Amino acid sequence: MKRLFFILTGIATLADANAQGLLNRQDDTIPAQVELIYQRGLRYLAERQTEEGAWSDGTGSEPGVVGLCVAAFLAHGEDPKNGPYAENIRKGIDYIISKQSSVNGYIGSSMYNHAFATKALAESYGVVDHPKLAESLKQAIELILSAQKRNRFGGWRYTPESRDADTTVTGCQIVSLFAARNAGMTIPDEAIKKGLSYLSSCRGSDGGYGYTSSAGGKPTLTAIGSLCLSLAKEKDSKGYKASLAYLKKNLDYRDRYYPYYYEYYMAQALFHADEETWNEWNTRNIRYLGTIQSPGGSFPGNQGPAFSTAGALLSLALNYRYLPIYEK
Repeated sequence: MKRLFFILTGIATLADANAQGLLNRQDDTIPAQVELIYQRGLRYLAERQTEEGAWSDGTGSEPGVVGLCVAAFLAHGEDPKNGPYAENIRKGIDYIISKQSSVNGYIGSSMYNHAFATKALAESYGVVDHPKLAESLKQAIELILSAQKRNRFGGWRYTPESRDADTTVTGCQIVSLFAARNAGMTIPDEAIKKGLSYLSSCRGSDGGYGYTSSAGGKPTLTAIGSLCLSLAKEKDSKGYKASLAYLKKNLDYRDRYYPYYYEYYMAQALFHADEETWNEWNTRNIRYLGTIQSPGGSFPGNQGPAFSTAGALLSLALNYRYLPIYEK
């Protein structure tokens, strides 16, 4: 069985993470179809990665998408030092760091990119031996925190200078901050509280989250809001329970425009909220993804196959439960 050695600075040094009980995967409990889909997807990503470390399709050159691809490898328990995909992981990290501003630590050209790239750096921290990783992650976190301080809502939007906010950008910053905290980085509680407060202002009476207000709730946005509350260990409120009920009513939902963004968040939201419901949804998701994956391993989508494939694989990653962000 593959071993992934997480060395989480300030938390623990794991010579054998499975033996320590911090990694929950058991090979004999992984559905065979999940492993088949995942292996095909990883081979596709590995074969299509450029020498520079990105993917030359659709949004594949954006550092946030590269971050999702790196996360897809790590979430399968791939050894980033000596495993078959170690070079792919290293090149992805190199690419992300190369796109970081030396002035303010901003990665890419949008806060979406910055968040998913930061999350990949956090998940690689202590796992990937890279001389620039620690400083790069520190600067990326500082950018997220400074952007929030300038935001009148206490959230985030498209750029570090944005004064308005929305649930999608705010949600991915919060998740990235939790990933950084899991890696041993110091994240102020106040930053989390302010972000969650903004998200709660976008939750309607039925539990559904809207984009910039409580109106027009959607399952994708509700999954984002619910996940953030789960990671904050705040699952006892009436609002959270209403959101879970909302998600349970929409287990067959498919996002027309950003299907894999939805898949990515829905998997995590349900897993942290109600494992029985997650099992039901996961079974449907495995069946669905198995029917749409190409023979070459990629997944279709209007954002390009790298993004689609990484998103699809990460929606299955809870079956493995390697990443610390998946711990309950």
